[in-house]
Amino acid sequence: MHFTSRVLLILMVFVSPFIYGQQQPLDKIGPDKSPYLLLDKGLQFRITENVNALYNFDFETAERGFKVMQYQYPEHPLPYFLLGLSTWWKIAPDVENQRYDDLFIDQMDVVIDKAEALLDSDPGNKEASFFLAGAYGFQGRLYSERKSWTRATFAGKNALKYLNLSKGEDELNPELLLGDALFNYFSVWIPENYPILKPVVALFPKGNKQLGLKQLEDVAQNAFYARIEAQYFLFRLYASEEKQPYKALAITDYLHGKFPNNPYFHRSYARHLYTVGRIMEAKEESEEILKRIDEGWTGYEANSGRYASFYIAQYYERAGERTSAKKFYLKTLSYGEESETQESGYYLYSLIALGKMANEDKNKAQAKEYFNKVKKYAKRNHPAHKEARDYIKKNKL
Repeated sequence: MHFTSRVLLILMVFVSPFIYGQQQPLDKIGPDKSPYLLLDKGLQFRITENVNALYNFDFETAERGFKVMQYQYPEHPLPYFLLGLSTWWKIAPDVENQRYDDLFIDQMDVVIDKAEALLDSDPGNKEASFFLAGAYGFQGRLYSERKSWTRATFAGKNALKYLNLSKGEDELNPELLLGDALFNYFSVWIPENYPILKPVVALFPKGNKQLGLKQLEDVAQNAFYARIEAQYFLFRLYASEEKQPYKALAITDYLHGKFPNNPYFHRSYARHLYTVGRIMEAKEESEEILKRIDEGWTGYEANSGRYASFYIAQYYERAGERTSAKKFYLKTLSYGEESETQESGYYLYSLIALGKMANEDKNKAQAKEYFNKVKKYAKRNHPAHKEARDYIKKNKL
């Protein structure tokens, strides 16, 4: 994945402190009329139902509540951001689908305008900086998915700038600790993994990756506003950078249980079950995913089907049921082609599995066709490409 995409992906969670509090006029917020919505404890529960509905993919309920907020508090970025967040979760299960792009970018532009107005009137407003970091981060994430690198880089630099400005508001912890946590972790992680970005990161204060991870864990356990977003971020971090798959599984188990209709959390749960070797449970969850795709559930589409079909195929292959395994490897290919993700590991390793089966069945022509497809879609340095080359050579295909 391009570095901009990786960096901007994590910026989306900087905005989580704002997704639970409803707006009031700025001169009436908090016991001391603070402009920070997070200081008014009475706001915490007023739109929880709408936010939970968003995460559970009941967008109609979520957006109805957010539009009421927009009518009541038209000058604050929060309701506009929440509507944009709803649009983002429509994109998240299949980021290749571009039908929501224009709407989403426009919504984040409005958030930026509203937050800049807040910052103009109060230059030290940490909340406004968080909205700006989040809105630019979201835009950059989408631009990077669309390979619009100039726009993505511009948005990413702005996100980092405003993230830095939003750091260190002790009065608002543990909610705003999320920003400090991510800054601490990724200001070290970015130059370690992408040396080309060292000059950019050097412009900001030095971070501490282990402190950042601990802070993120604290937010995930103790925050009210930021807890779910922090957990979303942590399971991705545990699964990839920290190599702690059981911790990732524990979080996705919780998130899927709390938001059972969220296809992203559902397939992530199935993925982590598979990763830790709980293959039967991964198969069962994957079968439910495919059932929901067939029934047309919101957000359940080909991308989730690609994951689910592969896990089921793996279960049957390990059980020695080649006919069923072949069926679901073929479904993986079908979903991969529908979602145009032929370069993904699930697609490539399904081709390899099918090629080996064809060769075992003495159908060398079909086997060669499958392995040639691996070479077509995989980059030459991809392990699947090497495996295909070696297999062709060894078996004289």
